[in-house]
Amino acid sequence: MKKHGKKYRTAAEKIEVGRKHNLEDAVAKVKEIAFAKFDETVELTVWLGVDPRKADQLVRGTIVLPHGLGKTKTVLVIAQGEKIKEAEEAGADLVGGQDMVDKIKGGWLEFDAVIATPDMMRLVGGLGKVLGPRGLMPNPKTGTVTFDVKTAVQETKAGKVEYRVDKTGVIHVPVGKVSFDADKIRDNTRALLEAVVKAKPSTAKGKYVKKVNLASTMSPGVLIDEAGYVK
Repeated sequence: MKKHGKKYRTAAEKIEVGRKHNLEDAVAKVKEIAFAKFDETVELTVWLGVDPRKADQLVRGTIVLPHGLGKTKTVLVIAQGEKIKEAEEAGADLVGGQDMVDKIKGGWLEFDAVIATPDMMRLVGGLGKVLGPRGLMPNPKTGTVTFDVKTAVQETKAGKVEYRVDKTGVIHVPVGKVSFDADKIRDNTRALLEAVVKAKPSTAKGKYVKKVNLASTMSPGVLIDEAGYVK
């Protein structure tokens, strides 16, 4: 069993076990108990009443958070022809074609997001084993395989995040930094929760949103009352 340090235990003492907070109070509590010397990431965890083993119950999507994540992503675009210029003008940090694919095959991974045009997927498809486990593989469902390179780059830079239920039926997504104003964390969290609720599979039975937790990187989590998000 993992043994927590003194600072963690002190933070945990400020949380009433089992108590569910409204969103505003939960955000305030997370900011209050954060103790790390670095600017911790605030992450939302949602337990869903779905069976991820069934293809028709996979909950997945993307959303541009109202206030971003406090970090500008390094965006790589794999394209050719006119789309290379479009990507550069849209603000992509890295742009290329076969040369970028070869660099990734060689172990280079100095980027946070990858966008590819459909005509380049014949090359990018071979990078699945490298990019897939890291959540970087371009996918039409998340808007990262598209000819609308400009929009894809701009949304990614603006703070677009992907949410996806894991094999245990849980979603983990960052919603900001501890240094954010409380209202920014609240807005981002609410937007994400509403997106997850909207993505409820028609085949899901019973209670959909089972538990919601908000926590910073090093601190214990704070429960959010899921009642307002159960639909």
